[in-house]
Amino acid sequence: MIVLGLTGSIGMGKSTVAQMFRDEGVPVFDADACVHRLQGPGGRLVAAIESAFPGTTDANGVNRAALGRAVLGDDSAMRRLERIVHPAVQAERAAFLHRHADAPLVVVDVPLLFETGGDKAVDKVLVVSAEPAVQEARVLARPGMTREKFDAILARQLPDADKRARADHVIATDIPITDTKRAVQRLITCMRDSEGR
Repeated sequence: MIVLGLTGSIGMGKSTVAQMFRDEGVPVFDADACVHRLQGPGGRLVAAIESAFPGTTDANGVNRAALGRAVLGDDSAMRRLERIVHPAVQAERAAFLHRHADAPLVVVDVPLLFETGGDKAVDKVLVVSAEPAVQEARVLARPGMTREKFDAILARQLPDADKRARADHVIATDIPITDTKRAVQRLITCMRDSEGR
């Protein structure tokens, strides 16, 4: 099995590319979706997060806006949150890899792959990338997004140029979507061929 780490800064099109892998039959572990489940209604991290950050949860689980206000721009609070969330996500990822042990290729979709050292736990890294103006337009069009919040998120992420320099593969998402899809298909073929499958 090849474990391909998929990453990219906010607004770079990572979710779109992850779906392209799924459409080609490649199992994808989505770290963000995992966090949403763990923090959603009845999620197993809700009590620990409420204990660490009182007033950030309700009947629907973690109130992401309230939690964001509690941790964004506060490195100590962010580290406290990461100590709660990261081990749980790592356990979920291990279970995913076990379930798909027979697959020739799996994708692990992690936004902060380099920032958390997760690149050491995968065989290859794919970075999705777009021009800064495209990234900015995509992100600022999201509901509830502000320039301040966007800047705070970017400050926590390794710059795109650094990610591309450290990647084994880079796929552009500021080109026609059919071209991005062809690049994904070529990469899948190349990786499967390298495994002799």
